[in-house]
Amino acid sequence: MALPVALYSTAQVRALDAHAINELKVPGYVLMKRAGEAALRYLRTRWPMSHRIVIVCGHGNNGGDGYVLARFAQAAGLTVAAGELSAGDVIVDALLGTGLKGPVRENFAAVIRAVNASGIPVFALDVPSGLDSDAGTAAGEAIRAEATVTFVGLKTGLFVGDGPDYAGTVFFDDLELGDAPQLGLAPRLTRIVEAEIHAALPRRARASNKGDFGRVLIIGSGSGMPGAGRLAGEAALRVGAGLVTLGVAPENVTAIAAGRPELICIGVKEEGDLEDPLSRADVVAVGPGLGRSAWARAMLRAVLGSGKPLVVDADALNLLAESPPAARTGWILTPHPGEAGRLLGVKVEEVQQDRLAALDRLLERYHGTVVLKGAGTLVGAADHTPGLCERGNPGMATAGTGDVLTGTIAGILAQCGDPWAAARVGVLVHAMAGDAAARGGERGVLASDLLRELPHCVNL
Repeated sequence: MALPVALYSTAQVRALDAHAINELKVPGYVLMKRAGEAALRYLRTRWPMSHRIVIVCGHGNNGGDGYVLARFAQAAGLTVAAGELSAGDVIVDALLGTGLKGPVRENFAAVIRAVNASGIPVFALDVPSGLDSDAGTAAGEAIRAEATVTFVGLKTGLFVGDGPDYAGTVFFDDLELGDAPQLGLAPRLTRIVEAEIHAALPRRARASNKGDFGRVLIIGSGSGMPGAGRLAGEAALRVGAGLVTLGVAPENVTAIAAGRPELICIGVKEEGDLEDPLSRADVVAVGPGLGRSAWARAMLRAVLGSGKPLVVDADALNLLAESPPAARTGWILTPHPGEAGRLLGVKVEEVQQDRLAALDRLLERYHGTVVLKGAGTLVGAADHTPGLCERGNPGMATAGTGDVLTGTIAGILAQCGDPWAAARVGVLVHAMAGDAAARGGERGVLASDLLRELPHCVNL
């Protein structure tokens, strides 16, 4: 079954289970039977040549799913064992599931360590044991599965934080219960999907001109930092912005203009020099290579006073953290975890411990639209269900990719005029470009490699 767009909290999925049993009158054992059948189907899909499985069962429903799977597997001619781990081609984790409260007890932790050390691929039922099914954090020891099948509703913990590292490939089965919205449950997250790209960037009319696709002004590239502004500016062009202007420290103009003549590059000495460029811009991005000098503070002050739709990144965020302005609705903030920590006045570890909670706090304090970057980038805004981007790879953890994202979002915002759509689509196409750039391997990917891939991603 294809993965749904909606992701739910553990409590919400339990409410769906209870609704099925109490209101729809589906017996609990019937649900367990369906889970066992689905688990066997996906196990054989993932490991079609495996004939010996070892099932590690705990108490409760997760263990029950494991026992039912064992019965169906035996009926299908597979050899099933619940003893020595080395006896299996695949180990099935039916130990704890979503019932975990607090750290894993030592007796279970010892089993988890043994499973992880076995070298045998692991198939987890519902959630890898030891993984927080909401926050995606490991409570001490946790199973590292090669694949996970989850039931009824997608759990957020499989997709946020460290969840993807522990869950592996995620399969889904609704156990014939249908969509969760029948109970009026609002998803905790929605997966950002490719259909959103066409919705935000529809086919262009043949008689279009550059004025139809927005004017972007990017303020950055302070002294000694010409590359950051250029990366952001070229990204805005590559995703289709009609005209892009860079306002940079005067000494950077020649280097940027020589490398990318399609960018209009102006030297800015003082705040007043931005008056005319700001008046012409439809969207303003500030931060790439900005620095924290008096010049940088003057540039940010001018931008914040412009009344224009804004994309705020990098040192502009650090300056905001030092002197927080009034919250506003017309900006998109794009912090990485360190910048998010500074904006919230907490350590980066606290941000990463519960990224969804950190996103909520950023929105409460700063309003607007917030892009919390990282593995599983999150996008949030008031009155919207937060979005999650599953794409991207560790090869993108290199200097300049954040600048490319800033320009990508600004360029899409200039075309669609919707900060929410621009943030979601910008994050997705940036991640897709990163995946394309890493086709030959993740090590050695450069931020500029993403620029070549962006046009393909916005022309789906």
